[in-house]
Amino acid sequence: ASNQITLLYAHYDPVANLYTFSSCIGKISPYENTLLDLPTGLVSFLMDQHEPRTPAIAVASGPFIYVYKNLRPYFKFTLPPLEVNALEQDVWNQAREDMIDPLSLKEMLEGIRDKADVPLSVRSLRFLMLDPQDMEAFVNLHKAQPIRRQTVITCIGTLKKNMADEDAVSCLVIGTESKDVYILDPEAFTILSKMSVPSAPTQMDVTGQFDVEFRITVACRNGNIYILRRDSPKPKYCIELSSHPVGLVRMGKSVVVGCAQETLQGFTQKGKKLWTACLPAPVTTMGVMDLPTRGFQAVLVGLANCEVHLYRDKNLISTIKTPDVVTSICFGKYGREDGTLIMTTKGGGLIVKILKRTAVFDDRDSAPGPPLAQSIRLNIPKKTKLYVDQTMRERENAVAMHRAFQMDLSRLRLAAARAYVKALESSLTPMSSSLSEPLKMNAVVQGLGPSFKLTLNIQNTAACRPVMHLAISFLYDESLYSMRTAFFKIPLLVPGLNYPIDTFVECLSDKGISDIIKVFVLREGKSAPLLTAHINMPVSEGLALN
Repeated sequence: ASNQITLLYAHYDPVANLYTFSSCIGKISPYENTLLDLPTGLVSFLMDQHEPRTPAIAVASGPFIYVYKNLRPYFKFTLPPLEVNALEQDVWNQAREDMIDPLSLKEMLEGIRDKADVPLSVRSLRFLMLDPQDMEAFVNLHKAQPIRRQTVITCIGTLKKNMADEDAVSCLVIGTESKDVYILDPEAFTILSKMSVPSAPTQMDVTGQFDVEFRITVACRNGNIYILRRDSPKPKYCIELSSHPVGLVRMGKSVVVGCAQETLQGFTQKGKKLWTACLPAPVTTMGVMDLPTRGFQAVLVGLANCEVHLYRDKNLISTIKTPDVVTSICFGKYGREDGTLIMTTKGGGLIVKILKRTAVFDDRDSAPGPPLAQSIRLNIPKKTKLYVDQTMRERENAVAMHRAFQMDLSRLRLAAARAYVKALESSLTPMSSSLSEPLKMNAVVQGLGPSFKLTLNIQNTAACRPVMHLAISFLYDESLYSMRTAFFKIPLLVPGLNYPIDTFVECLSDKGISDIIKVFVLREGKSAPLLTAHINMPVSEGLALN
């Protein structure tokens, strides 16, 4: 496209042997340290106000968080143990006292696993997987040890403590396999807050300050995204997706989600969908390109077709070709360069690109589609003094204005009811409809007299439900008219079809007068009509022959 952002190649090592994801890379100085287990996340954060202001590194691995400061191990935090099932504890105590054999222990643990609300410990689950010949040795080895249930960390993030500055002290935010989200104190590493979500979290994005107001956006394993807020132990909002999220970033006041069905979707902070962009390949990773000094922010989306797309809202503004599929991506300051893009590839390669300092950012969409002007918000005029005065008047007189509105509304309803009654009495409504049943009926009178043909057209207005067991009855002045049939049974009414019902009316008077004939639609066995119509009969021009 003509509006590509210029990124200069700074370094490319296709055999760097770096196999990682975006959650395990951060904006830190390069150094090497050995971990005891595979990591699930890495963040850099300032844990105190001491000089020099050197950030610490927190690495999540299993149930632990390893904190490094000045390139040396500083602290290890361990997640609190989970509640142990009381029935499980009891059966293992029986096994320790040799009161039950291994096969009985297996049967009892299987029964607990199928019915208990508290899951079994890892020890019991491993025991249930063993062959019968290996059970006795396993029980003898572990029966004297206490039972523990320990969860693991699935994702990690940071939350500013009480200031929004870039160099402010930050708390650690961790999501666990036990569906809990913890916020840790940055100095004592105690649990400041505990929240829970309906499913195990896999990714999170955190914004705000712990002491003021914050939002934690959590993508979970059940395919939904939940938004947690301060002083609320449960999610405030839920975003239900049509496919599982594989990437989650925040852009200002909106949340951008990469989905498994090759789409990029934008949502408000309350979960309302803003837009959807289709992608040419599955999403492998996502990140944010943030340049505060240039006032520019966009979403980096790594794709399985060896491309990285740069989106601003739903507009594709640049495409970066890569020699291999990108698995992790990070943009930020590296050394003396403010705009450095670091990527690792599926084959273990390392790519470092530097944003050209003279780069020009253009919001034009390089993908075919409607013009950008369609997504630009309207320029709403500023609030005038008259508008502000009117708003203040409404606030001060809210009760009186509401009562006046209710009074006017009641008068309007009364006038409508009177007009309806008047129309019924003067036979000005040849069509009638029912409020309790999906029925509509109109009447047509044909003829000059003394014989008239009266046709009633009845229709079932329901979408798919038939109506049955109905009847029609006529009420009229028997000194003026006679009818061949004054009562009908209506057949089953299929939705959408018009059913004409005909009858004949004879005028008995030669005085040139007319009257109304009332039509009632009733349910069989009921006296209250479902539908009523008044038919204004025309003046007869002849006399019936007897």
